[in-house]
Amino acid sequence: MPESVDHDDLAVPAISNAPGVKTPETWNAHGQFTFVAQSHKRFNSPYAGENSLYPGSSTKETADLTVFLGARLWPGGEFYLNPEIDQGFGLSNTVGVAGFPSGEAYKVGQSKPYFRLNRAFVRNVVDLGGEEERLDAGPNVLGGTRTKNNLIITVGKFSVVDVFDNNIYAHDSRADFLNWSVIDAGAFDYAADAWGYTYGAALEWTQGRWTLRAGTFALSKVPNSEVLDRSLRQYSLVGELEARHELLGHAGKVKVLAFVNRGRMARYEDAIRLGQAAGTVPEVASARRFASRPGVALNVEQEIATDAGLFARASVNDGSKEAFEFTEINRSLSAGASLSGNTWHRPDDTAGLAFAVNALSGAAQRYFAAGGIGILIGDGRLPRYGSEQIFEAYYSVRLIGTVKTTLNFQRIVHPAYNRDRGPVSIFGLRAHAEF
Repeated sequence: MPESVDHDDLAVPAISNAPGVKTPETWNAHGQFTFVAQSHKRFNSPYAGENSLYPGSSTKETADLTVFLGARLWPGGEFYLNPEIDQGFGLSNTVGVAGFPSGEAYKVGQSKPYFRLNRAFVRNVVDLGGEEERLDAGPNVLGGTRTKNNLIITVGKFSVVDVFDNNIYAHDSRADFLNWSVIDAGAFDYAADAWGYTYGAALEWTQGRWTLRAGTFALSKVPNSEVLDRSLRQYSLVGELEARHELLGHAGKVKVLAFVNRGRMARYEDAIRLGQAAGTVPEVASARRFASRPGVALNVEQEIATDAGLFARASVNDGSKEAFEFTEINRSLSAGASLSGNTWHRPDDTAGLAFAVNALSGAAQRYFAAGGIGILIGDGRLPRYGSEQIFEAYYSVRLIGTVKTTLNFQRIVHPAYNRDRGPVSIFGLRAHAEF
């Protein structure tokens, strides 16, 4: 899904000082290929439900091939298309863990390759003065210049987390961490179809050390579905304030994000009450009505040395209602560190360590204890609730040119918040190439 991410191709481009800049690119084309395999052995599972992580030994693979096409329409105006071919499934068909272990796994999958147009958007940059800076060409970035103070407007189909909740150390499942609740704020229930993309518009205003972002996006017609509500009758509003600083000579960022989703969604207590009246397990579909679901997130990144940095996210949302798009997380805390290989004379290698702790609201706990099913979780019962605890480590090695391979390990305690199941250790291998 993400998302998460796994949607960093539209985010902050490489920037450097402007002297000697060549003529801005009129068009470019780039591409990437990513393969991820993940495996776990049999783990403790006295029972399982519809959305449980499969308790036996399992291995699943995903693969995606993306082409990034860009063209300059007018001075400051750019158009991008990202056709993609995908194949494969996440572990247990991408269910069983709220902080799912692979950002390269969508909520839908196919054993045969299939085509998607994930992004089709226009970006317009308005210079507002200040020092000129150079943008290095790359995926969804045309080489050229812009002023440090600027206004960026993005309209079309893209991912909300292309623009919001970025973090240089943990946001790209093709290059750094893989777990959903590490690469994105776990309680940020951002608008998206089942593949992680939506239609909308975003505005980014940068002035000095500050950037203010705002956007509106289409929610799915039905929570967690493949079809978006293009009428925008069901929508999400997102705002983010970013402050940049230096700490002992090292760059850092602090971001505060707020969102509200407005659409047809169920209150957990209503679903429980209807289920009790009918003598069945609760289900959210019959309890849905128009409502709003807000949330907030804090996102910090801090360089501590030229080759090392720390990051952290904390997020919370309205836990009285069902998750609309992302996953069943009402409170989340994640943090970690990233280190380049300069220290051991491998400058193109990267190592990372992270942990995440995810939690459910009381209403959500009661819903799943009564046998309810969610987007990613639902063991059929939840007699002993426990916060979902995740540890992740990776080591990325550059093999040749732009080809990298990564070893990944995750340890998940109380998967789907269930003390009766797990823990489970997940081993991963990622291959990534850019062209």
